[in-house]
Amino acid sequence: MPKQIVRPARTISGSLEVPGDKSISHRYALLGALAEGTSEITHFSAAADCRSTLDCFARMGVKSDIQGDRVKIEGAGLNGLRKPRRTLDAGNSGTTMRLLSGILAGQEFKSTLDGDASLRRRPMRRVMEPLSKMGARIQAREGGFAPLKIEGTQLSPINYTLPVPSAQVKSSILLAGLFADGVTAVTEPVRTRDHTELALAEFGCRLEPEGRTIRIHGRPQLKGRKLAVPGDLSSAVFFLAAAMVLPESNLVIHNVGLNPTRSAVLDVLGSMGAPVSLVSIRSEHGELVGDVSVRHEALQGGSIEGDAIAQLIDELPAIAVLGPYTEQGIEIRNAAELRIKESDRIAVLAENLRRMGAKVEELPDGLRVAGRSAGRLHGAEIDPHGDHRMAMAFAVAALGADGETVIRDAECAAVSYPDFFATLERLVER
Repeated sequence: MPKQIVRPARTISGSLEVPGDKSISHRYALLGALAEGTSEITHFSAAADCRSTLDCFARMGVKSDIQGDRVKIEGAGLNGLRKPRRTLDAGNSGTTMRLLSGILAGQEFKSTLDGDASLRRRPMRRVMEPLSKMGARIQAREGGFAPLKIEGTQLSPINYTLPVPSAQVKSSILLAGLFADGVTAVTEPVRTRDHTELALAEFGCRLEPEGRTIRIHGRPQLKGRKLAVPGDLSSAVFFLAAAMVLPESNLVIHNVGLNPTRSAVLDVLGSMGAPVSLVSIRSEHGELVGDVSVRHEALQGGSIEGDAIAQLIDELPAIAVLGPYTEQGIEIRNAAELRIKESDRIAVLAENLRRMGAKVEELPDGLRVAGRSAGRLHGAEIDPHGDHRMAMAFAVAALGADGETVIRDAECAAVSYPDFFATLERLVER
């Protein structure tokens, strides 16, 4: 498998624009396919995951024209999807599988939704349960794993309280609610990312938020839209982290999504001592967008736990690898969800940080990473276990290590950021 060599760097500086937000791109594609008329989406994510979403809809008769990062989708309308002749392949994308399950539950046909080996290990019972309560019939492998065989039907609205925070499960239920007669309500234990709610409103859906409950009125008439996707903050975080690793760094990242349910990572970095500034903040299609600037400052480190975890889950790998570059080290708790991502991210972080010489204590729901007093990192051979965020996180850690680091299976970064390594190489100075 292709390997990526990452050499130590002196500093990182300049400006960049990261790819379109993966979460938002998924949702615009899903709703564009269900809308009446054409949707034109600019700065659409280059991630392989988002292409999986488009490919699944193509198998159900939805035409998409892709020109670089511009996507034009000819909407089929709420009742216009066609029965797929083949299995729908979600690839590595848990978002595709979970959100599309909600849509397929409300169709008048049977379908099968599958994915790669990694996705087949990720739990789907959490979406199967509420969708079944709405009337859908879903079969899965023992334990609730893909492939999912979904027999769509006329759905009934429900009032559902999520047992654990999950934006994907919430979104799956809301999307199923589009096909129910009446009002579907979802209550979450802590606030999670609200991209689905914002996108539904943009396409013309009637929503009623109240505290941690969101209600959706079924059978709306969705209208095609012209939309611009903001830059992916979860991708930008790897460059912010690189600036914290390398002295004298100074970076500006333009047009980044700053949705309040996603930007907690900036608060965490700020609390550790990172001088992060936000400028040119504006609202586009209900989403906050702006420029993020950061310069190097020694990080203190600290503990991350509790309700904040739900809004940080994708950014935790980038934060964890900063541990050896902080004064106090970093402790992450209440993050057992990391174990059921594209890899067991707690175990993979611990394994590879130890390979680089870090002192790490693996916990059932997180890990403790010792600070710089435990010694400098050294180059090593890293196994990201096919996980895009692991590959990118350890590229960042390697920039400040002694000697070269080799990242196996580095092409897995394309799941969210195909040009990550090229962009990183352009910005670093040696």
